[in-house]
Amino acid sequence: MHLSHVGISKLCFLLSLALCAFVLLLIPTFQAPPRQGDRPPPAPRPQPRPHAKLPGARQGQLPPDGAHPNKTGQRVTLGTSPQTLGRGTAAKLRPLPGDAPVPAVAPAGQRRFSLGSHSRDPLELKDIFIAIKTTKKYHKTRLELLFQTWVSQAKEQTFIFTDGEDKELRKKTGLNLINTNCSAAHTRQALCCKMSVEYDKFIESQKKWFCHVDDDNYVILPSLLRLLSSYSHTQDVYLGRPSLDHPIEAAERVKSDGSVSVKFWFATGGAGFCISRGLALKMSPWASLGNFITTAEKIRLPDDCTIGYIIEALLEVSMTHTHLFHSHLENLQRLPSNSVLDQVTLSYGGFENRRNVVSVGGVFSLAQDPSRFKTIHCLLYPETEWCPKKSHP
Repeated sequence: MHLSHVGISKLCFLLSLALCAFVLLLIPTFQAPPRQGDRPPPAPRPQPRPHAKLPGARQGQLPPDGAHPNKTGQRVTLGTSPQTLGRGTAAKLRPLPGDAPVPAVAPAGQRRFSLGSHSRDPLELKDIFIAIKTTKKYHKTRLELLFQTWVSQAKEQTFIFTDGEDKELRKKTGLNLINTNCSAAHTRQALCCKMSVEYDKFIESQKKWFCHVDDDNYVILPSLLRLLSSYSHTQDVYLGRPSLDHPIEAAERVKSDGSVSVKFWFATGGAGFCISRGLALKMSPWASLGNFITTAEKIRLPDDCTIGYIIEALLEVSMTHTHLFHSHLENLQRLPSNSVLDQVTLSYGGFENRRNVVSVGGVFSLAQDPSRFKTIHCLLYPETEWCPKKSHP
C-alpha cells in the first residue's frame, strides 16, 4: 500500500512538469502582434557635412566652396583674371577668435585643390598684415612711390621692414616702420634676418593673413581681398607664384643628416606671397624667435626658398600656385592690358630692363610714370587728388 502511494506521487509530479512545459510553449501563440507604433523609431540618417571632403584634399582641411579636385592628381593653378572686388564692398567680419590648438600635420602626398570662386571667409583690410621688405637706400626712390599710390589706401595694414632708421619715414609710418637691425647687404643671411622679423611681427599682430611683398610691388588691394576671401585663414593656405617651372632641390638637413635631398615648390618673394594664420602657426618650430635663420642656414637657401621648404618639405602642405602675382623677373608686357587691374601684385623692370612694365594706357606718359604705378592707381582710384581729372565738354 505504501509503495503504491509513492508511485502515484511520482506519476503526478511528472505529469505536472509536462503540463508546465506545454503551457510555456503555447504562450507566444496567445500574444497579440506588435502594433506599428510600438516599434522603435528608425535611426536618423547621418546628414552630410556642409563641405564634403574632396578626393586629394588634405586631412582636416576644407577646400573653398565650388572647389573641384584635379583628377590627374596634379596641382590646380588659379586663373589669371578674377573679377575685381569694388571699393566699399568688403563684408563686415566676426571678431577674430583666439588661436586654436595646432592640428596634427597631414600625411604626405596629399594635395590642396582650390579654385576658390565663392567667398567663405569675407575680409576687410584690417585682417591682413602686409609686409614690405626694403633697404634704407630705397626709402626715397621706391617707398615714396608706394606711399603715394597703393600704401595710401592701406596705411594701418602695411608694415615696412628695413635695415636703418629714417626720421622722415618714421613720421609717415609711426610704429609701422620696423628697423630689423639686419645687414643692408643683399645677402642670403640679411634677407633671412628680415623675413624672420616679419614672421614674428605677424604672429604678434593677431591678424588673419600674412602677405609679403617687395618694395617694387604694387598691390591691387581689391583683388587681394577677393583672393584671400576664397579661403579660410584657419586652414593651411600658401599662395604664390614660383619663379621656376620646376620644384627646387635642397639637401635635407633638418630632419636628417643632410645625405637626403628633398624637392619642393616655393613662391618667389619678388612677386609676393600670402600665408594663412593657421599655417603660419604650424611653422613656429622652424620660424619663430630666430629659428627661421637657423633653418635657412641648414639648407643654405634665401628667405623665400626657406618659406617654401618649411611649408612643403617639413609641414607637407602644398603651395597653391597662382598667376595673379607678378615680379620683374617675368615679361610684364605680355600681360593683357585688359586684365592688369584684376591682378594682385605688379612690378616693374630694374636697372637692367627699365622697359619691362605692364602695358596699360593712361594720362601719364612713360617718362612721367616709368613704373606705370601712378597710371594703375588712377585707374583704380580716380578721385585721388593728384590724378588728372577728366575734362567735361
